[in-house]
This record gives sequence, structure tokens and C-alpha cells, in this order.
Amino acid sequence: MSRLVAFSVLFLLARSTLVAAEQPNVIIIYTDDQGFGDVGCLNPEAKFATPNLDRIAAEGIAMTNAHSGDSVCTPSRYALLTGRYCWRTSLKRMVMGAEGKCLIRDGQRTIASMLRDQGYATGMVGKWHLGMDFPGEDYRDRDWSQPVRDMPLDKGFDFFYGVPASLNYGVLAWFEGRHAAVPPTLFTAKKPNARHVDYRIRPPYQDTPQETIENVGKPALEVAPDFIDNQCLTRFTDRAIDWMKRTHASDERRPFFLYLPYTSPHYPVCPLPQFHGQGDCGGYGEFVIETDYHIGRILDFLRSSGLEQNTLLVVCSDNGPENSWKQRIEQFGHRSNDRFREGKRSVYEGGHRVPLLIRWPQGIDQPGRRFDGLVGQIDLLATIAEIVDASLNPQDAVDSQSFADVLRDAQAEHRRAPLINHAARGRFAITQDRWKLVLPQGKAKAELYDLEQDPGEQNDVSQDHPEIVKRLTGQITRIVARGRTTPGPSQSNDTGYWQDLAWMSEAEYVAGQSER
Repeated sequence: MSRLVAFSVLFLLARSTLVAAEQPNVIIIYTDDQGFGDVGCLNPEAKFATPNLDRIAAEGIAMTNAHSGDSVCTPSRYALLTGRYCWRTSLKRMVMGAEGKCLIRDGQRTIASMLRDQGYATGMVGKWHLGMDFPGEDYRDRDWSQPVRDMPLDKGFDFFYGVPASLNYGVLAWFEGRHAAVPPTLFTAKKPNARHVDYRIRPPYQDTPQETIENVGKPALEVAPDFIDNQCLTRFTDRAIDWMKRTHASDERRPFFLYLPYTSPHYPVCPLPQFHGQGDCGGYGEFVIETDYHIGRILDFLRSSGLEQNTLLVVCSDNGPENSWKQRIEQFGHRSNDRFREGKRSVYEGGHRVPLLIRWPQGIDQPGRRFDGLVGQIDLLATIAEIVDASLNPQDAVDSQSFADVLRDAQAEHRRAPLINHAARGRFAITQDRWKLVLPQGKAKAELYDLEQDPGEQNDVSQDHPEIVKRLTGQITRIVARGRTTPGPSQSNDTGYWQDLAWMSEAEYVAGQSER
């Protein structure tokens, strides 16, 4: 009997190992402020080459109507990881700093926690920007021997190496796990950048905030003595590859999930000297070229390690391009926002229509194609859950709709539920099929665009189609008030009614929240 039990246990272990081996590895590379027009295969007129991004599209699928969860950083990252719009939280506008209570609440399902429950090793390398609880109230009483709390290791990740937020928010150090090997005990501020219109974060650093103000003339940021901005991409890629190597070489041979949010081409635009002079778009083009180079390093690792066939690789950007896109048009003839209107922070297409490229040799039907249907980054959680056969509870990923069928079947007829777009200053829009309704806010009236005929959003046709305005207004009211986009019981948003919901009354909001 004992031999039978032992054999059964071994059989089950072997079977679970086989099943785990069949599950795809998952990598999400998240670029920062990269516009739709900053990828060569999406913009034939681009003034720099992106051969590795182009390769991902050529060997996979390019989503040409894909949207970030918001038009700025923090809310897009929240939406991507949780499958829930960030405006449902307490953060209704703009972004967080480096320090603060994490927007992802304890126990909330993320891509990482969902995959960890499926037996995956989960690692994050790069920029977090969703809040961390540092030891001490501020630099006056920091105790860096104490661990950082409420951070990636508490949200489903087994491994973390990276920086807390965008570099302009400070607390800059190379964090691994809950500690920085070299704590951020010095101070600095934004310094002139010879290669772009923005700034640099580089030595010399000062001992006190007062010295920084005296020397640089700007408010001080906490920084570690060994931190230099142009090392981010190299360090992140090195650590990501090292973690994947160790994970793949382990006895368990579990599938892995890597979340790799780069800090480029977000300010500071700081390409390494080896990329200077490449492309025809100044420092910005050089920085995108460097980003593409490091993505190529990830591709090379997958090939050399024998992992590329069954690795689902996603590359996308957190929002549209920074305001310097205007200067690039004038100076270099390069359109980071392609044919779309405006850029980062905007409710218009240039603020949130972004590159979304997916490569999975073992799983994508007819690679090399484009998909023009509406999808959102917010859909990645449900998509990955379907691929790995993970179940979701009614309160999980409430705004996430799987597009796994698009990957597996080139003939799939995928229709996305209405997708909500959101601007940094709180203005809403809703898109369904060809129609996009920008909701009123303040003195701005509602606007309706036919994106099929007018992707640049130049002609407001709201007066010609009042019935579409009415229908879309009713749909966004229901989606906002019910706390979810997907079918299922109503969920509570994290706050009550707020002023940006100008098209609906507080009574409508409350009624929708209680709907079952």
C-alpha cells in the first residue's frame, strides 16, 4: 500500500511538472511615454529604426487600435496589472509620487498574483510607480536598515529589482527586494540635459537639501551615491535576464512571469554614448533606439535558452508621447503621435492609443498580421488568465475582457465592450467600435468622433448623431456607476461620486452602485 501511495504521489508530481512546463512563460515589457509613431513598423515615416520591435510584430501580431488604461503613468500601470480602471480608486487625476500607500490594495488580484497561484515564478524589474511605504516620514528620519513595505513583493511578485517611480520624484536607488544596497542618503535636483529639452539626474550630489538648493537652485530629491539615470536600461535588462536564467535553471523549472517596465523614453532622455548619433531624431531617437536594443537582448536570451517558442511576449507603452512630440515634428519631421491628436495627458487618441505588439510562436495563429479591432491593455489580465486556464472571481479584473481568441484564431470575430479613456485632468471618453464620445467637463461640451473616417479627431459630429451620443452616454454611466465593464454583480468603486462625472447626477451614480 505504501508503495502504491508513493507511486501515486510521484505520478501526480510528474504530471503537475509536465503541465507547468506546457504553460507559456509570460513577459510584459512596458515602455514609458512611447508614442504610436515611435515604432518603425507602425510608422513608415519614423526617423529612427526599431528592428527588434519590428521583429516582434513580424513574428507575432501588431494591435493597431490598442489603448493604455489612462493617458499618464500611475493609472495605466494600475489598470494593466489589475484589469480595473484606476479612476475607480482614490486617484482620480494625475499620478503618484515615489512614496505613498500602494494603489493596489492588499489581496487584490493582479497578473502576478494570478500567475503565482498557477505555479509561476513571478518577477518584476524596473519602474513601479504605484506607491511604496518607505521607512520614516521623510529624509529626516529614514532608517534604511528597515524594509520597504506595501510594494511589489506584497502584490504578487516573488522578486523585485528597480526604482520606485519616475526619476523626477526622487528616492532614487537600486532597490532589490525590500532594501537598497546603497541607500538614497544624498540629494540632487534636475540638471540641464545637453541632448534633449528635459533634464538629467547625475552626480555630483549634495549632503543636504539646502546644499542642493544652493548649488542647483531647485528642490532636492533623495538619491543614492551610486545612482545615475543612464544606467537604468542596462541594469534592468541585466537583472531581468539574470532572474530568468536562474528561474529557468532551477530544479522546479516553473514557468515564469516577468514584468519589465522600462524608464524610457520618459524624461530624462539620456541615451548611452554608444547610441549618440544614431537615427535622425536627436537624443529622443537615440533613446528609443537604445530601448529597442535592450528589447533585442531579451529576444536573444529567449532564443539562446530555448524558451522563445512558448514565451508570450507583450510590448506596450503606458501612454502617448510627452509634450516634446511637438518639437520633434518641427525639428526632425518625426511624429511620435503618428496621425493622432495630441499626446500624453490627453483624452484624445494621441494620449492613449499606443503600440501593443505580441509574440508567441507556439500560440499565435498566422503570425505577422495586424489586428485593427479595439483592445485595451486593461484586457491583458483576462487574456492571460484564459490562456493559462486560471479562474477569476467576480470581483477580479472587473474591466478586463480577454482577447485570447484573436491570438489563437486569425479569423476570430472579436468585439470589445465599450472602452473607457481617461485624461490626466479627469476628463472621460468612451469608445465603441468606430464611435468615440468625449464627455463634457467644465466648459467643454460633449464631442463625438467617427474614428474610422476621422482618426485624427478633427470633426465633431455630435450634432449629426444625437442618438449615438445618447447611447454612449448611457453606456459610460452604467460602466462607471456599476463598478465594472464585464458581466457580473455590481462592484463598489473606492469612492463616492466625484466632480469629473459631469454628465451624470449623483443620484444616477448612487443608483448604479446599488444595481445588482
